[in-house]
Amino acid sequence: MLNISSNSIQTKIATEKLDSFENLSLSPANRMFTRWLWGTMFFIVVLCFLPWTQNIQSKGKVTTLNPDHRPQTIHSTIAGRVEKWYVQEGQLVKKGDTILYLSEIKAEYFDNQLVDRTNQQVKAKEGAVVAYGNKAKALSDQISNLREELVLKRAQLKNKITQGQLKITSDSIAAIQADIDYQIAVRQFQRADTLNKQGIKTLTEVEDKRLKVQETQAKQVAAFNKLATSSNELENALLQLNQVEYEYGQKLAKATSDRFSTLSQQYDTEANVNKLKITSSNYSRRSDFYYITAPQDAYITKAIVNGIGETVKEGEAVVSIMPSEFNLAVEMFVTPMDLPLLQLGETVRIQFDGWPAIVFAGWPDVSFGTFTGKVVAIDNMITTKESKYRVLVSPDDSDKEWPKALRPGSGAWAITLLNDVPIWYEVWRQLNGFPPDYYYQDEMEEDVPKMKAPLKSVK
Repeated sequence: MLNISSNSIQTKIATEKLDSFENLSLSPANRMFTRWLWGTMFFIVVLCFLPWTQNIQSKGKVTTLNPDHRPQTIHSTIAGRVEKWYVQEGQLVKKGDTILYLSEIKAEYFDNQLVDRTNQQVKAKEGAVVAYGNKAKALSDQISNLREELVLKRAQLKNKITQGQLKITSDSIAAIQADIDYQIAVRQFQRADTLNKQGIKTLTEVEDKRLKVQETQAKQVAAFNKLATSSNELENALLQLNQVEYEYGQKLAKATSDRFSTLSQQYDTEANVNKLKITSSNYSRRSDFYYITAPQDAYITKAIVNGIGETVKEGEAVVSIMPSEFNLAVEMFVTPMDLPLLQLGETVRIQFDGWPAIVFAGWPDVSFGTFTGKVVAIDNMITTKESKYRVLVSPDDSDKEWPKALRPGSGAWAITLLNDVPIWYEVWRQLNGFPPDYYYQDEMEEDVPKMKAPLKSVK
């Protein structure tokens, strides 16, 4: 019954007529299961040798390629109070369109004629600058005149000194002549007196000689006095020359000091004029900031400051906008282990939130609903809390266009495509936790011949 003997009797017995043999034999379902089992094993073996595209999968979100195309907020340049809104949320505005109007809240800017009055101050200061310039010019002329007058006075006194010297010379000769006359008169008187005693000369002649002595003595004294007067006049002329030099030196020093003081005041006034001009320009420019305008064509997404009469600070955001024209991109985040495998220009398959897709990561050609992109930028530092690197992907112009309804901020699932390998290799790599093709790339790099540097450089 067990059919374990080498001498089988199944061929001699009609088993189909016996119910016991029919109940013990294998059913067709068991035979079919065996065939399916072998077929499945064969399919798995064949499947292991099919090509598989290695990939790096990561989450991402839609952004824009250019920084000026990303959502942004418009800030108030000055502090003010909201007086009027010209737009509503969701409205399309063109570049330069007015969004809202602010009024002044600072006391120093309340004057409606602030700019005009500041310009008047500028004109007054400019007039002061001209006046100081004229005063400095007048002082310069005064200094020139004083110098010319000093030259004339110096020449005049030098001539007077020369005249005094000549007068002293003539007075000296006259004094010597008077002294000689006096001495001759004395000798003549002495001879006449001697002859009178001898009886040769009369007394009258002696008295005449005595009178002559007195006359010559008087002339001698007068001549010496005149010489002394001439000497004193010469000394006075020399002293007067020194006094003139001192007086005109004082006048020139004072005039020069006044001129430099005037120039200093002129330069100080010019500096104040420039400050007032800057202030006036700032006041004029400030009036332009009362109207907040759109920096580019955009949609008003949200009004951050609400209502009328609300005050805003300097640099505070008042409204957020989204540019109407933008170039889409996807930013994905990869782990440090996968970063060395990425290069600029790598192909990336992207699945966007809201667009149905059938994705086979290893067979991108049979996937449906995905879009193609190219890696255009890779960060050199970790930019997320999850210790991942940011990678920027732009649309691939050679493939189908990305959906028009995409907006920055929506989610995306990015699959970076690498090399093609057999499925069994990919399963083995995944079980061992190896990065995709990391060792394969090392082997390829080792095969590349390296050039040696020359021993001596050519001059």
